[in-house]
Amino acid sequence: MKSATIQLEALTCPSCLQKIESAVKSVGGVVQDSVKVMFNASKVKLNFDEATVSIEDIEKAIAKVGYEVQKSSVK
Repeated sequence: MKSATIQLEALTCPSCLQKIESAVKSVGGVVQDSVKVMFNASKVKLNFDEATVSIEDIEKAIAKVGYEVQKSSVK
């Protein structure tokens, strides 16, 4: 299991938070209960199973709903 912090462009509205959270949670391999979107910091923290999904797949899911990923760190 890996944990990731994804830095996004500045979030401007609370509905952005909902969209990003549901996009990330819809990715197979992401631990649903671990997804936290931090509005003020414009970050997403989550745990995922690297055998099932890659950080790139998670980034693509965020990009698909219209938000730019600036950088990701995986531990």
